[in-house]
Amino acid sequence: SDSSRDRNPNLSHVSPCVSHFTGTTFGLAMVRRRYLVQVLLGLIFGIHAESSMEKHSLRAAKVDAASFKSQIRDAMDEALGCGGEITEEHLKAIEEVLHPMYITLPKNSYGRIERRSLRYLAYRYFHRKSALVVHGFEPTRVVNDSSWGVAQILSEQVPGFVESVLQSTSEHGFDIRDTALMVSTLEQLIFDSESTLLGKVYDLQNKPTTRPLSTMGLQQLLEAYIAVWMAGDEIISTLGNNKELAQVFPHWDQLLKFVAGQISALDYERSHQASQRARVTGQPGGQGQQLFQRRYSFQDAHAVVGGITNSFASFWESECRAMKQKLVTLDSKRTGRVPLSKFYGKSITDAEWRFGESESYLRELGALDETSARLGKQVIIPNYIQGASNCIVTASHYSICCINECEPIMAEIEEAVKSPMATVEHLLSLVGNMTALNTLEDEVDILLDDFMVSQLQSIAKEHGGQVPIHGRLFAQWLHYVFPRDCLFPHKSGSAQSRSPNEYGDGYLASDDEMEAHAKDTRAEIPLATMKREELQWMSQWSEDEELFASYDHLVKRAGAGTGTFIVAGSGLFLLAVFIGAVSFNRKANQQFLPVGDGKVHFV
Repeated sequence: SDSSRDRNPNLSHVSPCVSHFTGTTFGLAMVRRRYLVQVLLGLIFGIHAESSMEKHSLRAAKVDAASFKSQIRDAMDEALGCGGEITEEHLKAIEEVLHPMYITLPKNSYGRIERRSLRYLAYRYFHRKSALVVHGFEPTRVVNDSSWGVAQILSEQVPGFVESVLQSTSEHGFDIRDTALMVSTLEQLIFDSESTLLGKVYDLQNKPTTRPLSTMGLQQLLEAYIAVWMAGDEIISTLGNNKELAQVFPHWDQLLKFVAGQISALDYERSHQASQRARVTGQPGGQGQQLFQRRYSFQDAHAVVGGITNSFASFWESECRAMKQKLVTLDSKRTGRVPLSKFYGKSITDAEWRFGESESYLRELGALDETSARLGKQVIIPNYIQGASNCIVTASHYSICCINECEPIMAEIEEAVKSPMATVEHLLSLVGNMTALNTLEDEVDILLDDFMVSQLQSIAKEHGGQVPIHGRLFAQWLHYVFPRDCLFPHKSGSAQSRSPNEYGDGYLASDDEMEAHAKDTRAEIPLATMKREELQWMSQWSEDEELFASYDHLVKRAGAGTGTFIVAGSGLFLLAVFIGAVSFNRKANQQFLPVGDGKVHFV
């Protein structure tokens, strides 16, 4: 029904014809839609042709920006299918979310952002809206001038002729409308992947997609959907057995209530929309008629599924917060770190189903600090919480992870600064007026001591008097100001994001390994007898700067000869590791050294 589309603003721009596809027609339609989305991404990405002959022919076929955008819109309209089109209202809504981030990114001489920044904005958008990480846009994905990692995003190569189309159209960069178009395309890709899985669950339950469902039938369908969505095909054999499902999923009973709540929300919107139409047309309608007609089409089920995707992180956040609270209670000095011995000890003594990742997997996640001689190996709380092992859903095109508690901090800074760089005084004023969670119920004021002030001043000195707010050193500084909320930003190229299934059998520690680590009492005496400043708790600090976009026209570096710029291929690693939803592997880190003579890397 139209009202189900109104309920979910992320689906309101999608053509209603999806519910009319059935059987073979539905499958062919989905294949065509996915193919057209690939074409659109190919147009936006403008991947370089490999042969010089192709490059020569493309130079002769340059298209102006207006024509390029027209082709993008045409491709989007076709990808949406059945005459559907993306609305101007939806694009503006996306731009409104993107704008505070967009204005703080460095621009090229044409006033546009580079490819790495475009990809970063898309990553931030989905993470901010739904704690959702689109596969292929992870910060560790290799990105350079000729590769976007498109195969991983689309599950297959973009057709060759599309890869080389309009190569020159993006040579001047991208504006905010280009970014909004790409976000809309990715929304469509997610929407289609949900359709595919939903159709599969219809088949598993022998429910024709053309037959309307009762409330009970829809509840049964969505219970099966959410189980397969969260656990994959391995759970199919247990569908319908709530006792077994409760052993597989934590809080299965709450998941069932969540599904029921999504259906109730759809019912409310359908009733509300019917009442509005009745007032306008004077025709009978309203709640009574809706109750009598409480039947649900494929599109209605799809709308509920879209709501589940977009709101699931908020629903699951209580679990994430409970997990963080258990770690915070072990962090007596507010370092944002827990000795590995206590981490495993918590798992053993409390029979905790969490906190069982192996040392090697924690290292790969970038959640292990191994630089402290006094405290030994430590788990970094925000890096662990944001780690891939704690993403509760891993679907074909995306993962849903814990909400990032550093995102509001960065958003507040971006909203106030409105520029790629900021003065030390401005940043100290902003951050100094913030608060941090001492516990989940108790906030404490931020205290910026002389050392932290001097560190920020050193960063600014390295960049001609101002601080790049999308630089690694500022992200690192914020981590030590908010050690429990903001991720420690590892150096680019030092990690990769892999789910437990991708990592393999070694992702869990054995009982013997956990018991051996739990017996290590090295950290107990220092933590009990020393102040935080005496613990050398910032031993993981690295003085190397990394910038994911060029600041050449913004920065006049003092002593330009002391630093080097290295063009690398990992793009967004630096900032997205700081405010992203995934964690990264650890590269060997130096002992703490004052900032000043470090290298500056352009990644």
